[in-house]
Amino acid sequence: MSVLDHPVRAALLGAHAPLARRVGSAVAYAPEVATFCAPPDQPDADDWADLARLLSPGAFADLFSHPATPPDGWAPVFELDGLQMVGPISAPRTPRPEGHVELGAADVPDMLALAAATRPGPFWAGTVRMGRYVGVRRDGVLLAMAGERLRPPGFTEVSAVCARPEARGQGLATALVAELVRGVATRGERAFLHVAADNPALGVYERLGFTARREVRFHGWTTPA
Repeated sequence: MSVLDHPVRAALLGAHAPLARRVGSAVAYAPEVATFCAPPDQPDADDWADLARLLSPGAFADLFSHPATPPDGWAPVFELDGLQMVGPISAPRTPRPEGHVELGAADVPDMLALAAATRPGPFWAGTVRMGRYVGVRRDGVLLAMAGERLRPPGFTEVSAVCARPEARGQGLATALVAELVRGVATRGERAFLHVAADNPALGVYERLGFTARREVRFHGWTTPA
């Protein structure tokens, strides 16, 4: 599981290489896909300089769960405690909820609106390109969704798990996550996820068989101007 120590970099140098941009040792997602970026595992001054050049002066650098702290001249933007959790080998097969849909490019406006209303984490116009997304749509309204994000070798991250307030308590998000876990398993991979330490959904993930692997620090910075 060591690839999960630096999942952004592992994904960008592997399955998500087509979504990556790179300068020297630094890698980052295309800005319309995700804000995540990554220097090497143990960055030195040259590595940080490469990342600054990649992102441009005064730009936002979302280091996600990378443990390193940038050098002087980088300004902090946010910091949040969280957990990295690894899922079960598979998940119980449950009936798909009424209104189950596979989500794609045509659904992006509704996906962006749902993410803005529920704030499950970063979600951009091109995020849907990172993997499979599923949802529940009734009477034309997208009520819930969940999808695949980071893809380090052997693993797939479950992300963007959310449901509108009027649809909560129906088990929609739980059913979607379970479906994704099963889908990941069919590829011979294992699901994992990241969650804020105080997120009330933590209990839901535990009931689905996810267990905490390590504590993480989500953090973002502004590159030197």
